[in-house]
Amino acid sequence: MVSDRGRDNLDPPPAIFSPFMPLIKFVAFYGTSNMSDERLDKVDEALALHGVSFMVTAEEFIAGQIVLSLVGALTILVLGLSSGGINLALLILFSAVAWFLPSLWIKDFKRRRDTEVMRTLPIYLEYLTMCVDAGLDLPGAMKQAVDKGPRGAMRNEFRVILRDISSGYTRADALARFDERMALPEVTSLVSAVTQANKMGSSLFDTLQSQAEQRLDERFRRAEKMAMEAPVKLIVPLVVFIFPLTFIILLFPIVTRFYDGGSL
Repeated sequence: MVSDRGRDNLDPPPAIFSPFMPLIKFVAFYGTSNMSDERLDKVDEALALHGVSFMVTAEEFIAGQIVLSLVGALTILVLGLSSGGINLALLILFSAVAWFLPSLWIKDFKRRRDTEVMRTLPIYLEYLTMCVDAGLDLPGAMKQAVDKGPRGAMRNEFRVILRDISSGYTRADALARFDERMALPEVTSLVSAVTQANKMGSSLFDTLQSQAEQRLDERFRRAEKMAMEAPVKLIVPLVVFIFPLTFIILLFPIVTRFYDGGSL
C-alpha cells in the first residue's frame, strides 16, 4: 500500500536492496521517515558524496540497513532452529555484518565510480566541445551528451546536474554541487575553468577543448604509469606460483631418473 511517489525522479534501486525493496519502502514510510532532519540530512549528504543519491534516498538507505540486519539475524535463527541449536554470537555477527553491508557497498561504488569517471571524462568533454561548437549552451550540450553518450557514472552525474538546473539551481551552483559530489582534482579543474569562463565571458568552446586535451594527456600518463608498474606487481606471482612450478617441471625428470637408478 506504500506508494512510489518518493521515487518519482530516482533510478532503479541498487542490487543489494532490490530483493527487499517492498519491505524497505514499508519501513522507510512508517519508520525511518520519522527520524530527525539532522540525521536524514547527514545520511543524504553521505549518499550524495558517494554518488548514490540518484538511486536511494536517506530514508530508504537506513531502512535497508534495518531490513538487511533483520534478514541476516532471521537467516541464522532459522538455520539454528533447523540444526537444533542457536548460536547467539553467530546471530549477532551476521546481523552486524548485514547492517554494514550497505555502507561497504557505497564505498565500493564510489571507488568504481571514480575510476569510471576518470576514464570516461575525456569522452564526455569531447561531446560537450562538439555540441558547444555547434551552437548549444552548456546545459543543452550536457543534454545531448546524456542522450548520445555511453552509459556509466559520468552520464549519471550529468543527469544529476541537469536535474539540479531544472530544480532551480543556477549553472554555477549545479557545477559546484557536482564538484562536491566527485571530490576529484580533475573535476575541480573542469568546474573552475567553466565557471571562470562564464564569469569572464571567454570562449566556452576553447575552455572545454583545452580541458578535453588535458584530460586525455592525463589518461595517457596514467596508462603509462600502470604499464611501468605492471612488472613490479608481477614479481610476487612469479616468485610464489610460476617459478616453483617451473623448477618442479625441470627437476622432475632428473629426480625420477635418479630414483630409477637407485641413487635415491
